[in-house]
Amino acid sequence: MNQSIVFIGGGNMARAMIGGILNSGLAAPSQITATARTPQTCKTLAKEFGIHTSLDNQEAARQADILILAVKPGMFPQVIGELKSCIRTDTLILSIAAGQSLDAIEAMFGAPIKLIRAMPNTPALVGEAMSALCANEHVTQKDLDLAVSIFQSFGKCQVIGESMMDAFIGVSGSSPAYVFLFLEAMADAAVADGIPRDMAYEFAAQSVLGSAKMVLETGLHPGVLKDQVCSPGGTTIEAVAVLEQEGLRQAVIKGQRACVQKSRDMNSR
Repeated sequence: MNQSIVFIGGGNMARAMIGGILNSGLAAPSQITATARTPQTCKTLAKEFGIHTSLDNQEAARQADILILAVKPGMFPQVIGELKSCIRTDTLILSIAAGQSLDAIEAMFGAPIKLIRAMPNTPALVGEAMSALCANEHVTQKDLDLAVSIFQSFGKCQVIGESMMDAFIGVSGSSPAYVFLFLEAMADAAVADGIPRDMAYEFAAQSVLGSAKMVLETGLHPGVLKDQVCSPGGTTIEAVAVLEQEGLRQAVIKGQRACVQKSRDMNSR
């Protein structure tokens, strides 16, 4: 691609996306600019990725073919207030913030814009993100294809209806944190049983990676794959029985649905 990409904000998600885009070769460092609030953050981003950086959101936005809003949702009114007079009519705007609907963002700009709402997750940094996109009526198929190519450069991507976005945030946008929590608990148990910490994390992480890959590549239901590991009277079914008794499924379901409700509440403000 030969478009210029500007990230407004240089936080963790922006860094994951920038790393994924560059690692895939979709864009060169010279095509990417990121803004930040402090000179130190700009310096860190420039050193890590070799990209352009700026403290001036307006100056950066004027050069953008693709503008990615990568600031916290609460900062949208202030940041968009700065940007709305600087955006070209042909600029494609991508928002990666939870709790900011297409209508709400359009209203802040106060003019017709080409807008895509996106939700990637942090595995973008290792090329394994799961992202979802939804677009407003001003986005052409060519624009949407371009956005999909960006998000596919660091993982998988699906175009969905906006009504599904809050649920997607629960199952993918926020879920790496649940998986990291589960991994940490597995490693803690292994350490308690005598395995060194570094080995415990490797053993747990590779098991989670391999299990997820089996679901994706075999197409089998997770329950079928679980049953294949559980031999009668064996060690695995003993662990599964305790996890069921302790409410693992309900904890996951309740936690994930709380995440979705929070996203819905943010949208309704």
